[in-house]
Amino acid sequence: MDGPHERHARSVSRSRTPTRFAYAQPRQRRKHRETLKDCCKKIVAFMCTQVGVGALLIGYTVIGAVVFTHLERRGNNTETIDVEAFRNSTVKKLFLVVMKNNILDRSGFNQDMNKVLKVHQDQVSQIFKHGYDERPVEEIWTFPAALMFCLSIITMVGYGNMVPKTFEGKILTMVYAIFGLPLYILYFRNMGTIFAGCFKWTYRRLYECSTEKDENRKKIIVPSTACLWVIFAYILTGAIMFSEWEHWDFLDSTYFCVTSLCKIGFGDLVPGADVNASNHGNQTKIVINFLYMLLGLGLIAMCYNLMREEIRVKLKEMNEDFNQCLEDTKIRFLACCKRCRKRDLEYEDY
Repeated sequence: MDGPHERHARSVSRSRTPTRFAYAQPRQRRKHRETLKDCCKKIVAFMCTQVGVGALLIGYTVIGAVVFTHLERRGNNTETIDVEAFRNSTVKKLFLVVMKNNILDRSGFNQDMNKVLKVHQDQVSQIFKHGYDERPVEEIWTFPAALMFCLSIITMVGYGNMVPKTFEGKILTMVYAIFGLPLYILYFRNMGTIFAGCFKWTYRRLYECSTEKDENRKKIIVPSTACLWVIFAYILTGAIMFSEWEHWDFLDSTYFCVTSLCKIGFGDLVPGADVNASNHGNQTKIVINFLYMLLGLGLIAMCYNLMREEIRVKLKEMNEDFNQCLEDTKIRFLACCKRCRKRDLEYEDY
């Protein structure tokens, strides 16, 4: 028989053992949850920074390019087969027209030929309106091309030279645009702030080096002309670059750069869309066009921020000048009224 002390010790040990194991696991889980929450908070805080927004935009376009490439290459594209069938059918119809009409019946021959060619033209034009350019899907939906396609969606440029053909691709395009547009707006604001700060610092250093130091000097504001010169130089660089690569004339290259940076994007001129050019060269042009557009939109945001700051300063100065003008007018008006009143009193005394 065990004594009372031994039974008490065993009961205490049994009561402590489950308690120790029961509370160890929830504490460990709670610790993992807190660690996960801290990591998520740090990631969200980094994504909200200026560098994080740029990285998030690039990552968003890369992920979108991978998904769109996979979906569109996997889709069943029958445009090449349809064009070949239209061509063969037209050749057969033309042969029947030749066999039907006599060589002396020139008017009937021309009439039947025009009908057949008109039908063929309508059929082929409908396919070309949907983005067919005589290339297989593997050459159209490359990773650089899909990257440029994603950028054209979220920046609202929309060249239109590449369009999704599959059902999944069209649904994904709508969802991708809905979440991508706010991300681009955030990128536009943050990159404009970064570029504006860098350009402002450079302009102030150049201004201080070129002028004498003055303790009473006002705050230096970057003029709008400097911003316009930066945009003009950037457009000129792009125009020369695309003119040499694509063999466009200088007006077409400038037209492409301006319409792209203004987010118009007609799609009549797109780098890397030449069917006869080598595929490797086209992909390089598309990647450089992607970087050109990404940097150019940041410069547009920079000029917007700097010009807005100058406009605020000008409006403040105009407000001060206007208030001063009103005060001077008020003083002159009161002085004139006082003189008139004094003159009337003198006439009454006379």
